[in-house]
Amino acid sequence: MNRPFFTTWSKQSQAPLFEILEGRGVRFRTPEGWWMDLASLSYQANLGHGHPAMVEAIKTQAEKFCLALPNHTFEAKERLAQRLLELAPPGFSKVFFTLGGSEAVENALKIAKLVTGRYKTVSRYRSYHGASGGALSLSGDYRRPPLEPLMSGALHALDCYCYRCPFGHEKDSCRLECATQFEHILTLEGKNSVGAVFCEPIPGANGVLIPPPGYWRTLREVCDRHGTLLVADEVLTGFGRTGRWFGIDHEEGVVPDMITLAKGLTGGYAPLGAVLVHQRVAEHFDHEKLYCGLTYYSHPLSCAAGERAVRLYEEEGLIEKAAALEKTFRTGLARIAEVAGGEPHEVRVRGLLGAVEWKNAVDSAWQPFFERLSGELVKARLHLYPKAEQGMIVMAPPLVISQAELEEGLEGVRGCVERSWRGPGV
Repeated sequence: MNRPFFTTWSKQSQAPLFEILEGRGVRFRTPEGWWMDLASLSYQANLGHGHPAMVEAIKTQAEKFCLALPNHTFEAKERLAQRLLELAPPGFSKVFFTLGGSEAVENALKIAKLVTGRYKTVSRYRSYHGASGGALSLSGDYRRPPLEPLMSGALHALDCYCYRCPFGHEKDSCRLECATQFEHILTLEGKNSVGAVFCEPIPGANGVLIPPPGYWRTLREVCDRHGTLLVADEVLTGFGRTGRWFGIDHEEGVVPDMITLAKGLTGGYAPLGAVLVHQRVAEHFDHEKLYCGLTYYSHPLSCAAGERAVRLYEEEGLIEKAAALEKTFRTGLARIAEVAGGEPHEVRVRGLLGAVEWKNAVDSAWQPFFERLSGELVKARLHLYPKAEQGMIVMAPPLVISQAELEEGLEGVRGCVERSWRGPGV
């Protein structure tokens, strides 16, 4: 069908398109029937679909006022900013609101440049930081190269990819070179050259790459030695996805200079992002102009949604729930992995963010398997992300999912993998 709008990240002649009619809990309905959402749509629907408290919060704010100036304050904005600072590691003192993750990263870039006077950045190759110019420059995955050249000075480091260690080590012989390499990069780039290091606590969309213990502590130490800011991109991992409020919380005592947020900030119910800024960075702007501004900065409907979402995470115990369901999630993913004829594999799970990677599945011979799997998932009406190019599947169900629903979904995926698997040569 020739539609009057573009579909993102796809060839328009081949673009699949959902028509979502309604949603409830972990399911949404299309004309074909009810689907189980095992990916939180695009990793944002932490609170599930059709949550009545979220709908009510937006309606209530809309009845008061929907328009505001960027320098206008109101109750939801004040409460949300204050609560975000309370949830952040010690010392954070300011919030810069945006309309999403890409804008959060863009404004963190601007803040880093204004504070340090440096234009270079370092991020990782297996990363995604957003679709706008600066954020895409930081991104290392397939979405960046077709649009180059982009922002100058955007450097990339090798990944915290323990299963396929880019430094050739096995897990039991890890030397943390994925972290210590930043010392070499910052040194070779020159003194007072790199303004900020941007890293996701766990690269999610690129495979749930859980860094080895000590990774973030090493990054913090390296950045401190070079006067470089450390930015934790929590757009995907924030708000309970990993069983903690933020992914950075899994490494005790590490305090970044900025944290970027979006997705789970409103559970996807309204567009909102944020940059949390530590006092040691924020104080620069006490007497220097902050050259950052957006027409829809802290939009009232979005702030109302964000303020209610954060309270719901607490009231419904969703952060703790994600941590408690990790064992069930891991067990189910292991059963899925083992269906493929004993092929070597790894299961990676943190909270309700998980991936199954088959060692040999990056071989082109596996392509038919992933094509069949995609078809089986559609027939079973299970929404998740099979990634043929990376030889894996990634799942991130809504945090509101029950144990019974999680087991049901995992068993459904296992059946799809089983029906798609046809032995050697796949």
